[in-house]
Amino acid sequence: MKVGLIRCMQTEDLCPGTTCFKVMKEKKLAFEGLGEDVEVVGVVTCGGCPGKKAVTRAAEMVKRGAAAIVFASCIKKGTPIGFACPHAQALMDAVAKKVGPEIRLFDYTH
Repeated sequence: MKVGLIRCMQTEDLCPGTTCFKVMKEKKLAFEGLGEDVEVVGVVTCGGCPGKKAVTRAAEMVKRGAAAIVFASCIKKGTPIGFACPHAQALMDAVAKKVGPEIRLFDYTH
């Protein structure tokens, strides 16, 4: 499965995404039971609060072959800074509306 990863811009300096990539490769946690390998076609940030740039960035990753959009755990769970995005649900809803129901969404990685 080809995926596009969206991460929080606020955690960019603290987290290189290592654990997100690891769980995708090993098909663990959010990817457990996934019957196919995960190929990352792009990694972007939300663009900063309130995350509006994530919508067009997700659509672009879909144009480039992503069959799923993955929201890194920093958005919904707040890892590693301990503060989840206050705009997480609105952000995910807007992306879902833009990319359509045929694109699978993952609301966390680990």
